[in-house]
Amino acid sequence: MALPLYDSQPTRRVPWVTYTLVAVNVVVYLLTPMANFATWYGEGRARECRAAVFVLEHGAVPEELTTGRQLPPPDSIVRRCGPVNYDKTPWVSAFTSMFLHSGALHLIGNLVALFVVGQGVEDRLGRRRYLLSYLAFGLVAVYGYAYTSADTGTPLIGASGAIAGVLGAYLVLNPRGRIVSLVMPVVIRLPVWTVLGYWFIIQWLSTGDDDSNVAYVAHIYGFVAGMLFALLARRAGPARKIAALSRG
Repeated sequence: MALPLYDSQPTRRVPWVTYTLVAVNVVVYLLTPMANFATWYGEGRARECRAAVFVLEHGAVPEELTTGRQLPPPDSIVRRCGPVNYDKTPWVSAFTSMFLHSGALHLIGNLVALFVVGQGVEDRLGRRRYLLSYLAFGLVAVYGYAYTSADTGTPLIGASGAIAGVLGAYLVLNPRGRIVSLVMPVVIRLPVWTVLGYWFIIQWLSTGDDDSNVAYVAHIYGFVAGMLFALLARRAGPARKIAALSRG
C-alpha cells in the first residue's frame, strides 16, 4: 500500500485555500463530541449519545436528502439516550457533513490526501474556482450517494467525497505528475496515474462490501465529477488565453 507524502510538482503560489480547508476541518473536528479534546461533552455514555445525536443532526442522511424531510431519530438511539430533539434542514446537512469526521484516523487520512494533491489543483484552477469546485465535488458525492442509497437512514459524514473530486481533477490537470509515496520501507516517486488509478480501483471493487461503513460510492461520484470538471477547465483555458491576448 502506497502512502502519499507530497506532490513533486512545484506550485507558483501559496495554496491558502488548501491550508484553510485543512485548518477548518481540524478545528471543526476538535469542537465536536467525536474528539476527546472536547471534554465539555462529558464522558462515557453521555459523550457517545451526544456524538450520535450530533451526527444525526449535522450528517447527510440519504433518505432525508431525497425526500427533503427530517426523519425521526432511530429507536435505538432514543432507547439508549432518551428523548432527542433537534430541527434540521436536510440540504444544509449536505454541506455540514463535509466537515465532520468520526475520529482522528478518519480526519488524518482525508487531510493527508487533500494536502498532497490540493496544492497542485489550487495552483492550476485558481483559489476561488478551486474552493467552489471543492464544495461542488462534495455535493455531487453526497447527493450521488443519497440517490444511490435512497432508503438509507445512516448519516454520511467526512470530506472524502470532496477530496475524491480533487483527486480526479489532479489526475486530469497533472497526468504526467509524480507523487512521492512511502511504500514500506522506502520512499519513491510514483506516476500519478499509478497512485490514483490504484485508489480508484479499490473504491470500485469495494462498493459491494455491505459490511463496510465507508461510502465508496460517494468517492466514485466525487472522483468522476472532479475529472469531468478538470477536463472542461483545461479545454476552456486556452480559449481564455487567446481572448486575453486579442483584447491586449
